[in-house]
Amino acid sequence: MLYACRVLERKETTLSTELSRPRPVTIQDVARAAGVSRAAVSKVIRDAPGVSTAMRTRVNAAIDELGYRPSVAARAMRGASYTLGLEIPRFGNQFLTQVIDGARDALEGTPYQLVIAPAHGEGYSAIEALVDRQVDGLIAVSPLVEPAWLERLAERISVVMIGRHDRARNYDTVVGDDVSGSREVMAHLLQLGHRRIAHVTESEAVTAPGSRTPHAFRLETYTECMFEAGYAKHIKVVRTGSTEDDAYRSTMELIGARDRPTAIFAGHDQLAIGVLAALADAGLSAPEISVVGYDNTRIASHPGISLTSVDQFGEVMGRKAIAMLLERMRGRAEPRGYALTPQLRIRRSTGPAVPRPVGLDHTDD
Repeated sequence: MLYACRVLERKETTLSTELSRPRPVTIQDVARAAGVSRAAVSKVIRDAPGVSTAMRTRVNAAIDELGYRPSVAARAMRGASYTLGLEIPRFGNQFLTQVIDGARDALEGTPYQLVIAPAHGEGYSAIEALVDRQVDGLIAVSPLVEPAWLERLAERISVVMIGRHDRARNYDTVVGDDVSGSREVMAHLLQLGHRRIAHVTESEAVTAPGSRTPHAFRLETYTECMFEAGYAKHIKVVRTGSTEDDAYRSTMELIGARDRPTAIFAGHDQLAIGVLAALADAGLSAPEISVVGYDNTRIASHPGISLTSVDQFGEVMGRKAIAMLLERMRGRAEPRGYALTPQLRIRRSTGPAVPRPVGLDHTDD
């Protein structure tokens, strides 16, 4: 009997909780509050044409008052989820944060929301997860995904790729001019009198000749500039991982050599920060070894860092990618590519080459 009473009490408590819990606001509630039909509310939510300003104002006011949140699944069944996917290689990279900030700003005032997915490995699974979630369009920063796979994907969903110099048929591209940016780096270091310039970059998979990735172009341009300057024998390419710790370890090995470089061109700012940390721990600094990064992330301009770096305008890239994606979603079919011209931001991490003591600079002969 006591057990039956406790069961009854639990049921009554559960029923009371369910009755007191506010039910979700529906599209019918919004229509009733605004004095319009459900179809009119749907048109306003979808930003469809043919809706008067007065009706749009009434519906939006009702949505705000009631706190209505359209179901993503329901919107997808009607033909739009009002979400856009953004795939990135990983969190923690400040350049990608700039891209995200730019994309977010570009969507201000639109009905769209960003869904961000960090990749595991080459990026296929993250991209597929976003597509499975029924995003209306996709932006990806994925240098290792095969172009042919992207072409097939872009036949089903609007796609914009950031940082790929592809000659695409079905998707758009937003890139920085990596050749121009790298030439600015090399011209700056050569003008400072550096000969032994090393390039710290990522793995062979990301820098493979002909892969048309940003890091491949930066590596190729570094090599070309060294040949053109007559310093081919001083070419030193150090391949490492993508993190500061990877660059730190690789730099420690690099500066331990007898013919250590007088300047280091890092493939991106995250690597450059690792390089600077290694130099600091080894008791070295500019101008003993100059360091240049790429991306001009926010930390580069910090007074304690003062990193010379190439600004490729990450926020502009994010905004432009959104603009191009929305154009695609509205029906544009022809592929477009957009390239930004980067600018070198010179700071205290670079300075004139310092001659090494006699007997240590024999490699300059």
